[in-house]
Amino acid sequence: MHLLAGVIYPFRALQLINQTRRLWGYIVIPMLVNLVVGALLYLGLFVVLMQQLQARLDQSTVLSGVVLAILGVVLAVGLAIVIGFLLVRFGVVLGAPWYSQLSEELERMILGDRPRLEKPRATEMVYDVWRALLFEGKKLLLLVVGWLCTVPLLLIPGLGGGLFATLWLGLGSVLSCLDFFDGPQERRRFSFRQKLGTVRATMPASLSFGVVAFVLVSIPLVNLFAIPLCVVAGNLFVLEQMPERFPKTAAKPEA
Repeated sequence: MHLLAGVIYPFRALQLINQTRRLWGYIVIPMLVNLVVGALLYLGLFVVLMQQLQARLDQSTVLSGVVLAILGVVLAVGLAIVIGFLLVRFGVVLGAPWYSQLSEELERMILGDRPRLEKPRATEMVYDVWRALLFEGKKLLLLVVGWLCTVPLLLIPGLGGGLFATLWLGLGSVLSCLDFFDGPQERRRFSFRQKLGTVRATMPASLSFGVVAFVLVSIPLVNLFAIPLCVVAGNLFVLEQMPERFPKTAAKPEA
């Protein structure tokens, strides 16, 4: 599997979405959910913070008005970046009910007829939430460990900053793979180690996919569409590159 193999999957996903209308509902609805949540969060924080700035600045002079306008622009841009980052981390979670159905539909399209999963019982839903929280916690732990291991590089004059940025891009790539490869793996209750194993087994193609996905979902507003696009691309990647890991009969949930 060569390095650039992973780069083509977002483009293939875009082509598949364009040609398969029955997938649109699974993509448009979570986009709208993320847009509404992001807009409400952005506007709410912007109004509150601007009111705080206005209360602390003396607006009786022209200079203070100019300062307030500049701070308003900085605040608007800064909030857009922060909200964009939050959508990256929680956009997949907010759209999870639709992305799960999207993943099942893609699996049937790629690997053939699959039995539809039964509607989960309340206890299974609680267990699913618990697994999702554990998954996010383990990704956060991986992020913290990565930060602790790479921060000392900043002390190296010259090359340290470049090495730090490169390793963080690699870590972001791995986290993106974990997010977007998750659908068919989570339905079979793969462990976190098994999910990391999927990323490792498909290197270097998985890393090139992860870099493209990481960049796309990091761009504010663009990430509203980039997230479902990468969900489709990630499912295509893992189902095509490792079909042997996904037999027709899904594994039963672990106790």
